[in-house]
Amino acid sequence: MPESDRDSLPESQVSLERREFLKLGVATVGGAAAGTSLGAGTSLGAGAALAAGRPLPQNPRTPSAMPTRNLGRTGYSVGIFSLGGQAAVEQPNNEAAAVAIVERALDLGINYVDTAARYGGDTPWSQTYIGQVMKRRRKEAFLATKTHDRTRDGSLKLLEQSLKLLQTDHLDLWQIHNLQAMEQVEQIFRPDGAVKALQEAKEQGIVRHIGVTGHADPAVLIEAIGRAPFDTLLLALNAADPHHLSFREKLLPLAVEKEMGIIGMKIPARGRLLSAFTPDGKDRYGATKPGALTMREAMRYVLSLPVSTVIVG
Repeated sequence: MPESDRDSLPESQVSLERREFLKLGVATVGGAAAGTSLGAGTSLGAGAALAAGRPLPQNPRTPSAMPTRNLGRTGYSVGIFSLGGQAAVEQPNNEAAAVAIVERALDLGINYVDTAARYGGDTPWSQTYIGQVMKRRRKEAFLATKTHDRTRDGSLKLLEQSLKLLQTDHLDLWQIHNLQAMEQVEQIFRPDGAVKALQEAKEQGIVRHIGVTGHADPAVLIEAIGRAPFDTLLLALNAADPHHLSFREKLLPLAVEKEMGIIGMKIPARGRLLSAFTPDGKDRYGATKPGALTMREAMRYVLSLPVSTVIVG
């Protein structure tokens, strides 16, 4: 069904189509377990046909607002600055401020918006706020969210919730959230693991691309991207990187070799690298003094690396 026709459907009918996909588990899709590839003859179903005819998002302000870079092999030109869905955008009962931030970001040329099912805690505030903007401006933003569940069924349940909250019928990018240990890699690659959900959703056109994220141990992400053809990688990168579990040393070159879209995060280390940082004695990471960088310097460091874009929360 063409997108224009789908847009005219009652929301109840669109929701029913989503539920049917999630409930049936995409029975037409085979393989996809433990890093195996899907067969060439696999039927993609109506969802994939819909995705194939849907144009990529385009924010008309981006080209004049900032430089753009290729988001790996996805075919998308992303602005070097992107919006992260944390901070004010995930705080409880903060709709007026959060929605204004998302609106302003798009107005300034941002064309990539990142969030997660877990942002906001038990109540997914971030997806809720962003959805208030996406219901009107979906075609301006490459929309990314994440599943923190390590199982297929749990991830598909989160996907249904994400689509509803973000007020869209598809995602441009669906990612596995924050892999921290090798045990989690084993979990997601089981036959009933989260990777199967991502691959099924991509094959059915519910999501365009799939990715993986992490900011604890680069070795874990190296293992994950070695097992499956993820399209993107969201990783922690900042000026402190060379001093502890470097993401730049081995993981970044591997992602470049695989032609992945590379999204940098934690650019100022939650402010701790900045000269404007003021420790209050309660810092969970034990910071006791300001850093040495300005935000501009922190950004320039990461943007000198082969990243597609950086997330600013």
